[in-house]
Amino acid sequence: MSLATIDIAIIGAGPYGLSLAAHLRDRGRSFRVFGSPMRFWSDHMPAGMCLKSEGFASNLYEPEASFTLRAYCAENAIPYADVGLPVRVETFIAYALAFQRRFVPWVEDVQVMRVAHAARGFELTTSAGEVVHAGQVVVASGIASFAYLPQVLDGLPEDVVTHSSQHGDLSRFRGRRVAVLGAGASAVDTAALLHQAGAAVELIARRPAIAFHNPPSEHRTLLERLKSPRSGLGLGWRSRLCTDLPDVFRALPEAMRLRIVERHLGPAPGWFVRDMVVGRVRMHLGSTLADARIDGRSLLLTVCNGHAASELLEVDHLIAGTGYKVALSRLRFLDEALLARIDRVADTPRLGHHFESSVPGVYFIGAAAANSFGPMLRFAYGAGFAARRVARRLLSSYRKPRRKLLVDNELADVGEVKKFR
Repeated sequence: MSLATIDIAIIGAGPYGLSLAAHLRDRGRSFRVFGSPMRFWSDHMPAGMCLKSEGFASNLYEPEASFTLRAYCAENAIPYADVGLPVRVETFIAYALAFQRRFVPWVEDVQVMRVAHAARGFELTTSAGEVVHAGQVVVASGIASFAYLPQVLDGLPEDVVTHSSQHGDLSRFRGRRVAVLGAGASAVDTAALLHQAGAAVELIARRPAIAFHNPPSEHRTLLERLKSPRSGLGLGWRSRLCTDLPDVFRALPEAMRLRIVERHLGPAPGWFVRDMVVGRVRMHLGSTLADARIDGRSLLLTVCNGHAASELLEVDHLIAGTGYKVALSRLRFLDEALLARIDRVADTPRLGHHFESSVPGVYFIGAAAANSFGPMLRFAYGAGFAARRVARRLLSSYRKPRRKLLVDNELADVGEVKKFR
């Protein structure tokens, strides 16, 4: 078993981990990035989907902010617009991988299996069997571990029930009967792509209507811009305040912060999906899934509407587009003793001004930081703020040792040597 010692370990190679690494490179600190670059995006999002975020809000971040999605698309003759042209997930992944090759080429495609306290700092064990000692650890592992399934689906096997994050390719459902649960982007995008793939789709949602986003327009009047300013999270003053004043958000009472993160920017698919599902996919709106059971080779679903009437649906498979719920206890690589020392609320970390947890040297960025810094941290757009803030902290907490030179057979500081010259 090999052993290595570094200053900083970054766990995760998505937009947040790569952006932080780009801010740390060539700054005198030894660090390593563990994880498969953009793996969640490439393996857990269906081919053909588009991002809800506008083009200008779909960047990764390096200190000069020069290699944007706009720049990448210009280099590769890919259609692009800051606003109004949906970004295909394939384009975003290709751009992020180009960013990684340019700014963080040394990413290690291994998984961290365990993080525990050590005598000085932390001890990480990788899937390759290596043990790494790190002075500080940044968890940027994304949302892959936080996929949420409602209780009614507990105990059902994966051959009949899966989460939307388990599907990068929906073509295998061609000719099959598939129910999709949910009213947000994950659910509606999945339903649309299933229909395109030739599946017979039933969409089940508690909401009485699907809250599609409105098509954006760049040419807005001054009054429209004042009443509803644009931000990286969409239109409106609430979203603008979340992107511009994350420290003010952090100063709000904790109960208010939790409520805002839960309710602001709720389930809403992009405007560009409307025509792919309306009139094409059968929808059971204002309905709840009361029961799900296997009957032979079929899955029987009991769906109840708001009038207490029920309907029995027979399908081959159900895909839950029910989103994600951050829960640190589901990060299996965190040692139990370390996890117990992290101060939490609703199983999410309470973070300081620099994204540091109650355990000195352990930082969380991305969705796990949303309850501290706001909804912006649930989106790629928040990676720039997090990378700048955490990089400053990691760099300022490091003091390079003074180099020693041999002068007349005596060790002296470099500063002392200059006095003799």
